[in-house]
Amino acid sequence: MALREAPVDLPEVRPIPGRPFGLYVHVPFCVTRCGYCDFNTYTPAELGGVNPDAWLLAVRTELEMAAARLDAAVVHTVFVGGGTPSLLGGERLATLLDMVREHFVLTPGAEVTTEANPESTWPEFFAAIRAAGYTRVSLGMQSVAPRVLATLDRVHSPGRALAAAREAMGAGFDHVNLDLIYGTPGESDDDVLRSVDAAVEAGVDHVSAYALVVEDGTALARRVRSGELAAPDDDVLAHRYELVDARLSEAGLTWYEVSNWSKPGGECRHNLGYWDGGQWWGAGPGAHGYVGATRWWNVKHPSTYARLLAGARLPVAGFEQLGSEALHTEDVLLKIRLRQGLPLALLGAAERERAGTLLAEGVADRLLVSDGDTVVLTRRGRLLADAVVRTLLG
Repeated sequence: MALREAPVDLPEVRPIPGRPFGLYVHVPFCVTRCGYCDFNTYTPAELGGVNPDAWLLAVRTELEMAAARLDAAVVHTVFVGGGTPSLLGGERLATLLDMVREHFVLTPGAEVTTEANPESTWPEFFAAIRAAGYTRVSLGMQSVAPRVLATLDRVHSPGRALAAAREAMGAGFDHVNLDLIYGTPGESDDDVLRSVDAAVEAGVDHVSAYALVVEDGTALARRVRSGELAAPDDDVLAHRYELVDARLSEAGLTWYEVSNWSKPGGECRHNLGYWDGGQWWGAGPGAHGYVGATRWWNVKHPSTYARLLAGARLPVAGFEQLGSEALHTEDVLLKIRLRQGLPLALLGAAERERAGTLLAEGVADRLLVSDGDTVVLTRRGRLLADAVVRTLLG
């Protein structure tokens, strides 16, 4: 199947001056596949002979080709995601960052993040990647309730993510994130609150909390379709979001994006780039990039990815060039999710009128800022963010 992925030629792309630029590197390896996951990940039996060292060699080639295309763009953030990047181990993750530095200039104080599975980390791992220059770690926690972890097919123990967070902070990481999922079938309000409290008590400066989405083609979707598990209920999901937001706010973590909360200075700058007009090159199998007005995505299978790069060809599976209308839609869709808000100056006259209707309904707050008016979602507005966007755009 992998060999049928056909590459295309990526048109010339040039970063827009003045906007933050990031690198995303996708690590496709996982020991097992969680039942809810539809990310581009592969277990050992599915890799077609590609191992971490072969992947690393291919990524080196893509980074070299990217730097030539971008004229060695200055990089503000690096994010290593997956998959399970921690399966690479500290030495390979250090090598990966060395490869980035070999081909790109990192700004002083650049944010460098890696995701990690708690079960594939240990104190020496955190010490090694901190010494290599990583500044931020994002750990998949999901829940402290054993029944929730079991339903999600997570293999780590309920307390391991918390222990890993403490190990990371002990190794010198000031910025540590814990990912939570709420709305799993069989979960209770108490399960959610205990998970949030545990994350707060661990002392991390960032928490992400996502409503469970049943993605087509996943094991979870098959269990829901068969009636074995109930589908997440929208009203329950909204209630759980309010519980999470209230508890995190009480603990001093403020929302800065609909699904993300942090202490002051703990915001993920790389992800802010996605939401606030930044640009990035996506390296690795299935990774997406966005530079100028061009978005593209790589071939998915690691063996095809490595084969194309061995032949000195960018592994691009497809691209699109966004026109002014699409760019405007994305501006509204993404900026409205941020606490800093959507500048009214970005909206046309009819859109500003519709924004006034939303303000009257209490879905958004209007705040005066130094460069003009913005629309910021209230808590109720955050629950209805997609509907807000549809209303604004008409």
